[in-house]
Amino acid sequence: MTFPKVRGSGILSMRPMAWLVGGVLAAAVAITPFAANAQATKSAKAAPAAGWTVSDCEACHDKVLSPAFAKSAHAKQDQSCATCHTGVAEHAKGMADGKDGPVPKVKLVKAADLNAKCLACHEKNNQESYSTSMHSRRNVACSSCHSVHSPKSVTGQLKTKNDAETCYSCHKAERAKMNRTSHHPVREGKMGCSSCHNPHEGNKPKMLKAESINDLCYTCHTEKRGPYLYEHAPVREDCISCHDVHGSNHQRLLVQKLPNLCWNCHIDGGGHYSQTSDYYSTEKGGVAVAPGTPNAAVVSPGTNVARGSRWTGRSCLNCHLNIHGSNSPSGAYFVR
Repeated sequence: MTFPKVRGSGILSMRPMAWLVGGVLAAAVAITPFAANAQATKSAKAAPAAGWTVSDCEACHDKVLSPAFAKSAHAKQDQSCATCHTGVAEHAKGMADGKDGPVPKVKLVKAADLNAKCLACHEKNNQESYSTSMHSRRNVACSSCHSVHSPKSVTGQLKTKNDAETCYSCHKAERAKMNRTSHHPVREGKMGCSSCHNPHEGNKPKMLKAESINDLCYTCHTEKRGPYLYEHAPVREDCISCHDVHGSNHQRLLVQKLPNLCWNCHIDGGGHYSQTSDYYSTEKGGVAVAPGTPNAAVVSPGTNVARGSRWTGRSCLNCHLNIHGSNSPSGAYFVR
């Protein structure tokens, strides 16, 4: 089979195989440069960073490359110093020539850029949503809490011995609360800030390790979870309505002393002691018993109220024992 004559080309006929071979060669010539560039780009990406590992730098930088760093994950992976620092090549060349080369610097200075550099490797565990966390939005750099070269903690490469001390460097109010009488065992070392919070979390409120405060509290206080036949509304809504989780000078981490805490909602005293001296300070004086009743009398300032007082002991909890909820058929008022 032959191809028809092509006008104006001077070509009368040619075999189909020759035509096909010519087309393939032309395509190869056109594609080869692009293929070569793609291969070069792939090789460049696959090529490891420049050398100058820890063993090359420790001769001079022995103070920075501390024993703690030698035991860390960064040293065990034998990463190149040029992975995090720039100017290493010029510095090494200058030192080899007997001159002081440029001092290597951290590649990225801004907190967001520095964090992006760290997250390039630390992206699988609890750091995956750090870019949307409160710490990230306030420009807290990874190096503000972590030390690559001189970590003090057993885990996490923190700048302090434990996570609580790291958090306290910024959260002064929480440090003060933790030193109060009633507190979680953070001072005793039985738990830390990271027991409840994930400092890299950006998808949950308050960087919690649970979807809500109640769910987090229930991980330890399972007996308060319920469900109950009779539920206490503030308990169901939020534990921090009554408790200050970071510390309090009142028993059981309460935000107020009883019965003041109960009276925030039960302003009439539940009908038990309405218009009695329980609602008044004894410093200003109050009514010992309800007005109009026998033996009604006004207590003078500074006098202790003897009748109907609930300011001492467990106060409301003397009767309302199961304040978190009750399953008793007669437990509508949490008395059993």
